[in-house]
Amino acid sequence: MANVIVVGMQWGDEAKGKVVDYIAQDADFVVRYNGGNNAGHTVVVGDEVYKFHTVPVGALHDNVTAVITDGVVLDPKVFVGEIKGLKERGITADRMKISGNAHVIMPYHRLFDQLEEERKGAKKIGTTGRGIGPCYADKMSRTGIRIADMIDPVRFRDRLRANLELKNEIITKVYGGQPIDEAEVYAEYSQYAAAIAPYVAETYSILYRASFDCANIVFEGAHATLLDIDFGTYPFVTSSHCVAGGATIGTGVAPTMIDRVIGVAKAYTTRVGAGPCPTEQTNEIGDKIRERGNEYGTTTGRPRRCGWFDAAAVRYSAQVNGATCIAVTLLDVLSTFDTVKICTGYTVDGKEIRDFPADAYILEKAEPIYEEMPGWHEDISEIKSFEDLPDNAKSYVARIAELVETPICMVGVGPRRDQSIVLDPEMLSK
Repeated sequence: MANVIVVGMQWGDEAKGKVVDYIAQDADFVVRYNGGNNAGHTVVVGDEVYKFHTVPVGALHDNVTAVITDGVVLDPKVFVGEIKGLKERGITADRMKISGNAHVIMPYHRLFDQLEEERKGAKKIGTTGRGIGPCYADKMSRTGIRIADMIDPVRFRDRLRANLELKNEIITKVYGGQPIDEAEVYAEYSQYAAAIAPYVAETYSILYRASFDCANIVFEGAHATLLDIDFGTYPFVTSSHCVAGGATIGTGVAPTMIDRVIGVAKAYTTRVGAGPCPTEQTNEIGDKIRERGNEYGTTTGRPRRCGWFDAAAVRYSAQVNGATCIAVTLLDVLSTFDTVKICTGYTVDGKEIRDFPADAYILEKAEPIYEEMPGWHEDISEIKSFEDLPDNAKSYVARIAELVETPICMVGVGPRRDQSIVLDPEMLSK
């Protein structure tokens, strides 16, 4: 299978977890390279539903070593809770590895996240309030606390005290809040440190050696291209490198060791939080997509904004990521529509444009140009072969491939692992 990056092509929630889980059946390592527990990956195996926030979904497979690397920000409380929940369901995750260089989400990060969103009022960007942005901000300002710091009691006490001296000044004098108690945080996080310490390892070295030995590695991206800190619809983005290049930045695995990039895109479009979404349908069409697709956030439970497939946006993502192929998910959700639409470009200030404008202020003004196609009413959720899909469904998928200028290697027709139609096995995983 070689080294494969799985990356979201829209605004997240594309069912990347399902694609990673499917490919991981033949993998040796599954590596989470960015983001924090603001991400949510759902995997359905038979009647069992698993929801992941920090632990790589590859932990479901006994043959896989799940790895959390430097590019991730980790909330130790959430991580310890996830591991406990998996063990209660018979999944040990004993082979888990965590980089000591991954940064730790502290209580003041969550507090700052919430206070800042409240301060912005109507101009808030719609964060999950999990503290991800403030944690990355501390990382970049070189004041963050890493896993390696947290598991060293003396170093942790020193860094925590130094951070709280400033953080409490801001909390009390800028926001008028209550200071955070150093002793309480130290005691709580020392317990997490004891639980996490056995997993800590030099992950870059492990992955380099694995690549050198021709192991099969799947890099599991969190969030998606249009939420990338550089290439997304800034400022309505997350705080990490979500694109395929983030896999090398966040892990230390060299770009020359990556063999292919699999993009994941829904057969329609969704977005959570604020920011432009040109094809959003604030009507009965959007409501129908939301209910049929169960479009509510894995992490927050928030209803997702839903609309037609935006080929211009996904084509942009394919270019930015160098996508080898695309897995189109949730095609079954569009069953029962008489007609379906695809956005092929936009009109901005009366001028037609084909390319996706990454500038959110321009995108906010974009009016989608639609191409309409006949829909289908058949239930496709148990179909196992692409040739057995309704002709209109096949035409729809083929048109997406043409407009996105990237071949389709998988089609999802339901949430379960076995509801996956593989069009090109060699492109997907060989």
